[in-house]
Amino acid sequence: MEKVLNAVLEDCRRYTLEGQVASYIPELAKADNEKIGVYVAMKEGEFCAGDWDKNFTIQSIAKTIFLMLAAIDNGIDVVKSHVGVEATGKPFNAIDYGDSVILKEHINPMVNIGAIAVCGMVKAKDNEERFRRLMEFSKKITGNPDLEIDREVYRSERETGNKNRALGYLLKNSGMIYGSVDELLDVYFAMCSMKVNCRDLANIALMLANHGKNRQGEQIIPKADARFLNAVLITSGMYDGSGEFATTVGIPAKSGVGGGIMADCPNRMGIGIYSPALDRKGNSVAGIKMLEALSKEWELSIF
Repeated sequence: MEKVLNAVLEDCRRYTLEGQVASYIPELAKADNEKIGVYVAMKEGEFCAGDWDKNFTIQSIAKTIFLMLAAIDNGIDVVKSHVGVEATGKPFNAIDYGDSVILKEHINPMVNIGAIAVCGMVKAKDNEERFRRLMEFSKKITGNPDLEIDREVYRSERETGNKNRALGYLLKNSGMIYGSVDELLDVYFAMCSMKVNCRDLANIALMLANHGKNRQGEQIIPKADARFLNAVLITSGMYDGSGEFATTVGIPAKSGVGGGIMADCPNRMGIGIYSPALDRKGNSVAGIKMLEALSKEWELSIF
C-alpha cells in the first residue's frame, strides 16, 4: 500500500505547479506550493508518503469540528433547524445575500456563514470556554495532545477577516447568533488557525469512516452524527466543486485553503492530504488528483 502511495504522490507532484497558494490571508501566501504529502489511517495500520508530517493550518476543515461538537451538544435536528444542508452553489466565503434576513435554507455548515452560525451553537458560558472545548475535542479526535494555534496566521486572519465580520453581523441581524460577534469570530479565526498535519486529518477521517469510533474502538461521536456529517461532506465539503468531486472521487471529504484535504472511505480508511497549491475554488489541485488516483486504484467510491 505504501508503494502505491509513493507512486501516486510522485505522479501527482507535477500538479503542484498548476495552482496558487492562498493569498487573501497574507500569512498563507508564505506556503511552499511544492510541498505534498499523504497519510492513510486504517484499523489495520497506517501508511504515508511525502511531506505528511509538515504542519499547516486546518482552515475550513475546522468546520467539521464545529459541526461535530454542535451536533453532540444540541442534536442533529436542532442544528438542522438553524442551518440548512443544501449545497449553495456559491463560493465558500460568498457574501452576496440579497435578502435582509438570512434563512437557514440559504446556508450550510461547510460555507463560512453557516460555519460561523454552527460555531456559535457549541455550548459554553462564554467564548473562552467555547474555544477551550473545541481545542480539547480537536485533540481527542486527532489523537494529538500537542495541537496548538499558529499565532501568526491567527493574527493575519483577524486583521483581514472583514468579510467574515460582515457575515457575522448578517447572522446576528437575522437572529442566528447571539452575544458578541467579534468574540465569536475570534474563536472561529483561532480554530481555523490550528496547526495540523496529514496524520491528524487522517485520524479524524478514520473516526468518521468507522461510524464515530476511533482506532481503539471508543465511540467518540454518535453513529448517527458520523452518518450525518459524511452526507454533508459529500454534498458540500469541497466548496462549489463538491459535485465534480463526488463524480470523480466519490467519498466524503473536506478541504481547506491551507492546502489540506480530509477524506474518508466508510468502513475502510481515513485519508489526510497536504498540498497548498489551490485551484480557483480553493481546493488543493494535487490533493484532488491524488484522491482521484487512489479512488481508482483502491475502488474507494461509495457510488
